[in-house]
Formats: sequence, C-alpha cells, structure tokens
Amino acid sequence: MPNVLLLGGTTEANALARLLAAQGVATTLSYAGRTENPRAQPVPVRVGGFGGVAGLADYLRKHRVTHLVDATHPFAATMSAHAVDAARLAGAAHVALTRPAWKPAPGDRWTRVPDIGGAVAALSGPARRVMLALGRMHVEAFLAQPQHHYLLRFVDTPERPPALPRHSLILDRGPFTVTGDSRLMQTHAIEVMVCKNAGGQGAEAKLLAARQLGLPVLIIDRPAMPDRAEVCRPEDVLAWLGHDASPDADRGV
Repeated sequence: MPNVLLLGGTTEANALARLLAAQGVATTLSYAGRTENPRAQPVPVRVGGFGGVAGLADYLRKHRVTHLVDATHPFAATMSAHAVDAARLAGAAHVALTRPAWKPAPGDRWTRVPDIGGAVAALSGPARRVMLALGRMHVEAFLAQPQHHYLLRFVDTPERPPALPRHSLILDRGPFTVTGDSRLMQTHAIEVMVCKNAGGQGAEAKLLAARQLGLPVLIIDRPAMPDRAEVCRPEDVLAWLGHDASPDADRGV
C-alpha cells in the first residue's frame, strides 16, 4: 500500500488530498508554512521546511514514504529541485502535479519578463496604479520603483505594514471571480497588473478581468525545473499510484 508525502500549498494539492483520503491512501500533506490559517484537510498535515535535500531524504526514509508527490506552486523551484534529488536518494517514487502554463489569447496585452527583477525594471517611468498580484513574498523588490501606487492582495494580515510608500492593501482569499476582480481593478483605477504565470483555473480570474478591461499585464515566466515526471490532474496521480479516482469503483457502484 502506498505511503504518500504530498508537498502542497496549492488548490491542486488540496483536491488530491481529498481524493487520496477517499481512497484510504496513507498520506501526509506538507505545507511550507507561509499561510497562517490553511484550510482544514482530510489527511494529516505537517508545517515547515525539511532542511534541504538531506533533510527531506531523511524524512522520507524515517517515515517510510513510498511515493513523493510535488504539488507545490509552479514557482517553487528550489523545493521542486530538492524533491527530485531527495526522492532519488531515498528510493521513493516521485511525480509532480503541476498546472499547464497560461497562454495569451486574443485581447490580452501581455509583456513577458523572465523574473521579478525583470518586472521591476519594466515598471520604470511615470507613476501608474499597479496591481501586484504576487502575494506578499516579493513586495519589497518594488521599492526600486516607488513612484507607483500599488494594490496588494494578501491572504493574511502581514506582521508589518508593507514598506511601499504608496499602496492599498486588501485581505482576501480565493477562489476569485472575473466579475469580482474586474470590479476590484476598476475601483482602484488599475493601469497595469503584475503576476506570475502560475497557470491553472483557480488563479486565472485576474487575467480574464484584465483582458476584459484591456489592461496591460507584466507576466513573469516560470523558472526552469529539473527533469521529472509530470501530470496535470489530481486523478492522474491516483492512476500513477495504481488507484481509480472513484472510491466506489471496486464495488461497481
């Protein structure tokens, strides 16, 4: 019987945790610990880092993990690289549950940049009203462009107020809607949005809203990932484990 360590923090990881619980598959869901009040889960949860590749490999051996599923954010490049190496060292099977990247559609006004630094540099020029759809991790990098008024949307109240001299902060937790994000951008008179190419449907509303409003978007390309097996649906992970997605399948219900 598989013993799964699920590296989570995404909508897809939560969906997979529910499927694994329904199948009775022994699973531990691991969070990095950046969200203060994560949603309740149907499987045991651990919070915090592992201590690099060696620490993760030790955890896999100690807890007799047979299958490591990396369902972290597509931009969690360091954690994903550690997962590949640790699974190899510990002899655990490994797969990544990831989202297909977004692609521009008619009406999109995207400018692709390679990283956060590229996004900061692209904001040089006159003051504008900018929606930073990046969470709270990279906000301080935009101090290099203090002329803008920034709209920030966080899940949790920050310990310290953001250092940006001109900003508005709202606290909200997805899933977000196109209607809601369109209203938000209009209310705050947003002129340009900055976001990562996270992919998936759960975070796509802001891009669809920007398209409707004709707003330019600075979209940050994904970091390079190591060679690994990848799937795009939680059900595909169950197939990889040798289980069907329906808990009633064996009974023919």
